Amino acid sequence: MSGTRAVAIVLAAGAGRRLGAEIPKAFLSIGDRPMLSVAVAAAAASPAIGAVVVTAPAGYEDTARLCVEGLEVPCTVVTGGPTRQASVREALVALGDDVDVVAIHDAARPFAPPDLFTAVVEAVVGGVEGAVPVLSIMDTVKRVDVDLVVGTEERSGLALAQTPQAFPLETLRAAHAQAEADGVDVTDDAMLLEGSGKVVTVPGDPGNLKITTMLDLAHAEARMSGPGD
Repeated sequence: MSGTRAVAIVLAAGAGRRLGAEIPKAFLSIGDRPMLSVAVAAAAASPAIGAVVVTAPAGYEDTARLCVEGLEVPCTVVTGGPTRQASVREALVALGDDVDVVAIHDAARPFAPPDLFTAVVEAVVGGVEGAVPVLSIMDTVKRVDVDLVVGTEERSGLALAQTPQAFPLETLRAAHAQAEADGVDVTDDAMLLEGSGKVVTVPGDPGNLKITTMLDLAHAEARMSGPGD
């Protein structure tokens, strides 16, 4: 991977309305640290990541800068957009052409280990168009219509996607430009490229919790306060 320049984009511009908090989700504390600080520190600790770009909600840019002080890699804060996809586009604009690979990560997954960033970047350096961490589905999956069960899915062909997801910078830029032109809205970046047949999976991490609800936040608090933290 020598000579490859990879940058992590950490998305923190979401409001987190399902949590019902008075401030955006990424700035809520888990333990004694803002969620954003924990997520960015994990990205910066990967030897594959040379810099970090954070997308912040409008008006919270200075708060985001305080969250990323003291990193050992350069960190830039940009104003995010009204959607996740728009925030990624804003961050991509901030990257120079000397960047080879970009790893997109949600600040709402603060426990992604540094080696997960390394794994997805290394997979892309190996010549694919994208790398996504996934977990196998252990439970039986039902297809429902409102509250009516209408079928059972074959779980052997399904997986749970996580972030960080990595891509060649120019490939992702082109995919986002095409999606914007077509009016396509996606919930993760791999959706823009998975039809190419060149997006691969790497093993996800069961501890890579996404914080969406108050219960998730409570679990994160307990984890940060547990033995050894």
